[in-house]
Amino acid sequence: MRLGLALGYWGRGPDPGHLTLAREAERLGYDSVWTAEAWGSDAFTPLTWIAAHTSRIRLGTAVAQMAARTPTATAMHALTLDHLSGGRMMLGLGLSGPQVVEGWYGRPFPASPLTATREYVDTIRQVLRREAPVQVDGRFHPLPYRGADAVGIGKALKPITHPLRSTLPLLLGAEGPKNIAQTTRVADGWLPLYWSPLRTDVYAASLTGLRAGFMVAPMARAKVCDDVAEGLLPVKAMLGFYIGGMGHAAHNFHADLMARMGFEDEARRVQELFLAGRKEEAVLAVPDAFADEISLVGPRERIAERLELWRAGPVTDLLVTAPDPHTLRVLAELNS
Repeated sequence: MRLGLALGYWGRGPDPGHLTLAREAERLGYDSVWTAEAWGSDAFTPLTWIAAHTSRIRLGTAVAQMAARTPTATAMHALTLDHLSGGRMMLGLGLSGPQVVEGWYGRPFPASPLTATREYVDTIRQVLRREAPVQVDGRFHPLPYRGADAVGIGKALKPITHPLRSTLPLLLGAEGPKNIAQTTRVADGWLPLYWSPLRTDVYAASLTGLRAGFMVAPMARAKVCDDVAEGLLPVKAMLGFYIGGMGHAAHNFHADLMARMGFEDEARRVQELFLAGRKEEAVLAVPDAFADEISLVGPRERIAERLELWRAGPVTDLLVTAPDPHTLRVLAELNS
């Protein structure tokens, strides 16, 4: 099981410690470093900055939002950074949800998310292969565009720049069972949002017949500390925000996932409290058991024991959100 460092997206401003963590992860032998985006900082610019200050570690987006860019624009970002980094780029994509897609990007959330994802992936694959002008007879991402408001002279094009790799890895962040199953067919890897090594049966039906080399790369908060309850507080804060606030009461994919993982009543309670403006109560309502299952928190010996559970399943890459170099170093030693 390879280790990766997940830096996420910026909050109020850039985190001055991110570059230090990325360089330390490379020194410790971590395989990859990942950035993300929500509705603030973008995923590609910080990753390019990290690429310029490292030499070996692979670079991934976990995730870049599909609604933020057309598939050809995303392919341009990926092939450009792949060239600049010497072939270290991995492209992780996600649909996001209706609140962000329609509220931030001003686009309709696709009525058929699986179809929209397939078209998006197909377009990027065509760009990277550069075998012919890119053409997609699609419902959501048609190329060339032939809509009623089109001028009508759109021309299918090949990228001017020759991609460094036609096989640049493409991963998808998927939560629903059908979306995960499709991911195993059309992508090179899957980026689970929550992964519990104690509940792998939740995903079993969607992960049948994985081909060789397919990446399963979940994120997990890691913190070496003496007080487990205190160490879990940032995990619970993250869960409270995603389950309670990252989506509408009737359309929250994160809450639905927590429910499928056996915590339905608790998920709905967190959502209810958060949407009522009682955010601190929502965080405290997140079950310690759930937060603990999807993270690696506690003394070194406890983390060592729990790390074995992660290694026993289908996980190929563990992407850790670690707030300090000491935790990074301990995980590297335990995973060696």
